[in-house]
Amino acid sequence: MLLSSTRRDWLGNVRGDVLAGLVVALALIPEAIAFSIIAGVDPKVGLYASFCIAVITAFLGGRPGMISAATGAMALLMVTLVKDYGLEYLLAATLLTGVIQTIAGYLKLGELMRFVSRSVVTGFVNALAILIFMAQLPELIDVTWHVYAVAAAGLGIIYLFPLINKTIPSPLVAILVLTTVSVMLGLDIRTVGDLGELPDTLPLFLWPDVPLTLETLQIILPYSVGLAIVGLLESLMTATIVDDLTDTPSDKSRECKAQGIANIGAGFLGGMAGCAMIGQSVINVKSGGRGRLSTLIAGTVLLLLVVFFEAQVSLIPMAALVAVMIMVSIGTFNWGSIKDLQTMPLSSNIVMVTTVVVVVWTHNLAYGVLAGVLLAALFFANRVGHFMYVSSDLDDATDTRTYQVVGQVFFASAEKMLEALDFKEAVSDVVVDLTRAHFWDITAVGALDKAVIKFRREGAQVEVRGLNEASETIIDRFGVHDKPEEIDKILGDH
Repeated sequence: MLLSSTRRDWLGNVRGDVLAGLVVALALIPEAIAFSIIAGVDPKVGLYASFCIAVITAFLGGRPGMISAATGAMALLMVTLVKDYGLEYLLAATLLTGVIQTIAGYLKLGELMRFVSRSVVTGFVNALAILIFMAQLPELIDVTWHVYAVAAAGLGIIYLFPLINKTIPSPLVAILVLTTVSVMLGLDIRTVGDLGELPDTLPLFLWPDVPLTLETLQIILPYSVGLAIVGLLESLMTATIVDDLTDTPSDKSRECKAQGIANIGAGFLGGMAGCAMIGQSVINVKSGGRGRLSTLIAGTVLLLLVVFFEAQVSLIPMAALVAVMIMVSIGTFNWGSIKDLQTMPLSSNIVMVTTVVVVVWTHNLAYGVLAGVLLAALFFANRVGHFMYVSSDLDDATDTRTYQVVGQVFFASAEKMLEALDFKEAVSDVVVDLTRAHFWDITAVGALDKAVIKFRREGAQVEVRGLNEASETIIDRFGVHDKPEEIDKILGDH
């Protein structure tokens, strides 16, 4: 079983994986350089990181076909550290980031993704599509008409070439054709070489030159924790999206471990921390990549291109890569979600739109996902709380009032339960029937204690019955209404 799975991941789609990996490698180069510039480090730091992370996750990752490398979301968190302490501290922070992520993998924190609602995922995807498009705008502002012509030609090739041939990825054709035309015509447009000097040597193993002291740990720990959280969030969200695109499952906990080990490797090879890239992953899938081979090809070819074919890679026009990324943006955005605004519940729409707005506004994926998850949780708690109700019946013969609580009793519905009880009614006995109720938290237990004590203060005898095993466990542990010494103390104080 394991052998067949391994063969499928590596050899099940060789042609598609190789071609897709080539496309991704070419598209990774300018982004790795740009993210290095954002972080304030040399371009080789981002390029070495992209190579190392892609290769390691190809072998160890839990989501075949997903592309991981240096990313903008991670680079933004490094700016202050690099500015204040320099590159060596960034490498140390990268190592610690990897350790934290590996521990998270062994703790199976990847399973927490099941708490992220579909609305949050949709909002995340749409926000990423918008950010990918916005990132291309600097290349299209205050430029000559040649840039617009090349970008338009690139989009034309990308969308029309598949009508002629679907075997070769159209983005790869667009890059090769437009680079050739640009060089032959001598077009004065911005190229990859204008972004920064490409490395001319292979990465070397090195240990960050920082003192191994508690002070160093205090400096890098806050940055490493932030990088680890953002990296895992983006990686797990991207894995979920690729799951949907390919209709195949992934191992989220294994992916957490792989991201951590990859970042440890990047730190030792002079690279910055990275994570999964939704844009490049979509390029890979759309270009036919499905297996681990595509990720390995992307990372390996990236390094070979920048080290051994530096002169040729430097000639690639940025407008051609802009066309590829615009295609990614269009393909990433969930256009059906706009139509669904008319049919989906208002709460789901609010969660989705809030996620989009927060991510786009802050350019921080973690903030957007956190806001979406919190909103979704609040809406869910409010909705479930409304399903709880209390009915009552009076037995005149025995002067007994029976309250039957139905539904889930927790922090959002506990007060509603109390409001349904008449504490001033003059009856000799009160029965609280919980046969059809479930108590979830200490707020619910506290509400039950409060109800029993109030009834007893009014002189009624109270019986609580019908508790299921789980509710009885939490009430026995935290409740006081069935502990005479506690009740006497409370009643005595009043």
